[in-house]
Amino acid sequence: MSQKQREFKYTQEDFDVLRKISNSHSGIIVTDDKFDMFYSRLAKRIRMLGLADFKEYCEYLEANEASEFTEFINAITTNLTAFFRENHHFEYVKDVIIPDLIKRNHQTKKITVWSAGCSTGEEPYSLAMTLLENLPFGWDVKILATDLDTNVLQTAANGVYGSDRVSGLSDSRLKRWFKKGTGVNSNKVKVDPALQSLLTFKQLNLMHGWPMKGKFDFIFCRNVIIYFDQATKETLVNRYSQYLSTGSHLLIGHSESLHTIETDFDLIGNTVYRKVK
Repeated sequence: MSQKQREFKYTQEDFDVLRKISNSHSGIIVTDDKFDMFYSRLAKRIRMLGLADFKEYCEYLEANEASEFTEFINAITTNLTAFFRENHHFEYVKDVIIPDLIKRNHQTKKITVWSAGCSTGEEPYSLAMTLLENLPFGWDVKILATDLDTNVLQTAANGVYGSDRVSGLSDSRLKRWFKKGTGVNSNKVKVDPALQSLLTFKQLNLMHGWPMKGKFDFIFCRNVIIYFDQATKETLVNRYSQYLSTGSHLLIGHSESLHTIETDFDLIGNTVYRKVK
């Protein structure tokens, strides 16, 4: 798209300023091919703020970082997700992790999980379904679900989805875990309160401090580290290690790997890692 066709003037210098801000605050590496995506995602924000062009937006963002950064990062992050996406991970939880935790945690009957980069909530709700469907009655399950983007977290906490989002689920799961809307909401479903009660949604920048205390029984961090450079990946994965006991699992995205970085994890399945130290 040429400048003549664009509503707002937008230069390579503007793009470089914006992606440098993104990287310094979130650790996300923004590649050259995101140039047009930044324009399309941020033009709405510039229009809303009544600014003249991207140069003005860069100046506005730098002057109002505390208030504007969340809006900026919400606009540029991509949130691709689905219920039971990369289903082999949920099968692994059912077949391997849950039986292991039933033995390991038989005294406390407690399981604590972290879904890091939870987007609009389909992943943690899928985890909640998997756990409740396969644990004995009476177990206490807590799932922390975090993301950088506050907009997707609100969607996740509301637990309301278009019917098309659950079209791939079995009839038995739909009947057990979702309530169909009526009237103007007839094309929507709402997650059962039994699932919602297990989840806590929190905004978290993985590059900043982590306020959580204690350890998790396993962590899902899928399609997150793909956005970071090698050094940041290593730092992040080793921080996850501190929140896991030896023998606990870290599950990452299908296009991700830890094989080039120094970690406490061994690969034991398809993008499934176990802490060995």
